[in-house]
Amino acid sequence: MIAISQRPVSSKWSTISFASTLYLCPVLDLLLAGVPNRLQAEVRLGLQEALVNAAKHGNNLDPSKKVLVRFSVMGNTCWWVISDQGSGIPADCCCSTERSEQLPHQESECGRGLFILHQVFDQVEWNPDERELKLGKLLSHSSY
Repeated sequence: MIAISQRPVSSKWSTISFASTLYLCPVLDLLLAGVPNRLQAEVRLGLQEALVNAAKHGNNLDPSKKVLVRFSVMGNTCWWVISDQGSGIPADCCCSTERSEQLPHQESECGRGLFILHQVFDQVEWNPDERELKLGKLLSHSSY
């Protein structure tokens, strides 16, 4: 089940929540509504990676746990804030949430998702206190 809510008109944020699942097509379709066609394929890939991480690694695919996504288009940027009901990134994780230009080692899955997110989105922020991942994508670059 997918739940959608619109915030009051003064705030431009909408919210989608869904039970932890890997069936994400309808959720992705809703989250891409404000994204121009030329960016949809890459943004879909990035959002899919972030949502799979939340459902699979955050919530352990527990259907009683929800993934929550707040999203908005503000000015020239699309924003998504994704949270789950898991315990966050383990302290002993070898992954870094900082932008890295190097692809993680082939034998390790650790860090590959974050690498993809940093390639797709212009802004990637992890808030460990809130267990939220904030993603931003510029809709157009004025300095080409």
